[in-house]
Amino acid sequence: GVQTCALPISRAGRGPHLDGSRETFKVEARHVGGHVREAVVAAGDDASAWRMLSDEGLHLKGTDLAPFPFGYFNAGLQADLIRCIRNSAALHGVKLDVLNTVLDNEYWLTGSFALGTGQGHAEPARIQIDVRSDAPQTTIGKVVAAAVEASPAMALLRTPLVNTFALYVNGRRRAVSDVAASPATDVVDPFLRYQAPPGAPANADAVIEKLSMREDGEIAIAASATTTRITRKVTGRARLVDASGMTAIETWLQLPGMSHFAFRSDESGGDRAPCGLALLAAGLAFCYMTQIARYVETMKLAVGSVRLVQFSPFLTGGAEGFDTHLFLNGEAPDEMQTNLLTIAARTCYLHATMAAALPPLVSVKHNGSPLR
Repeated sequence: GVQTCALPISRAGRGPHLDGSRETFKVEARHVGGHVREAVVAAGDDASAWRMLSDEGLHLKGTDLAPFPFGYFNAGLQADLIRCIRNSAALHGVKLDVLNTVLDNEYWLTGSFALGTGQGHAEPARIQIDVRSDAPQTTIGKVVAAAVEASPAMALLRTPLVNTFALYVNGRRRAVSDVAASPATDVVDPFLRYQAPPGAPANADAVIEKLSMREDGEIAIAASATTTRITRKVTGRARLVDASGMTAIETWLQLPGMSHFAFRSDESGGDRAPCGLALLAAGLAFCYMTQIARYVETMKLAVGSVRLVQFSPFLTGGAEGFDTHLFLNGEAPDEMQTNLLTIAARTCYLHATMAAALPPLVSVKHNGSPLR
């Protein structure tokens, strides 16, 4: 790795239980500049908190120094699925010698940022699971099926969800339009909550890094409008590192010149790395902020200091919509800032993923043979 992209800012010694209960993750994010965003992510008030960085590749005029939002989302999907397979195996009395996954996401855009007609779309995730175990193939099939059913991340993919929004313009809450309004009371602006960027404890290990590996080819700048379908394919591969629940994931965007990024996830309920659901929640917040930044850049709007607070609920075997509170500042008229929230929600690929019913397409190999 050559670039540190996430560090702990508090360690509480616990992660999400999700043993039939509901756990709400809180993401507090801000736009640093360009396409660089940082977020503080925690699973409840008494959980470990992580400070994460995100950026876009050079095709979107980013610096490419931190993972792209899709990378976070892909890594989170795999880490949570691996957590659930590991738990399901334990319940079935199965020892896993090897557990690897490969996950492909595909997203596409229609319309125009400039005209405000952009629309994000997503295809069902394709997941390959490779299990090495002495257990019978029929048992492995039951283990995986139960895990897919239990995983909150997989439930998010297959369940059409309604996300809610709140908007604050120059410190005052405004009504939203063409999206579902948040039923929550006002939340604290991250700008007021954090007087300075939160620091990491001494001797903290990096858990998200940029790798030196790149896709072949030359980078091309992405268009802001299209009359055809612009497709983005994301691939990730993950492996269970040890029986305690540490997972290693690598993700990349399948475009010429794109960088690869490495993630670690602690699925043991400990605090060695963020859990998969924390990565997933961060990815969705980062993707939404990318859409805001692209529209502001395209339209040259007098909008700055973008921040948000996102509440991301998860439960075993189920999913609920996320609640996002967006803070905007600047001289642009309130109506334009209200439209910005709506346009970003419409163009955000990951909000589109949540709004659709996209059951993942899962295939399994057991000791090298396809599961039948």
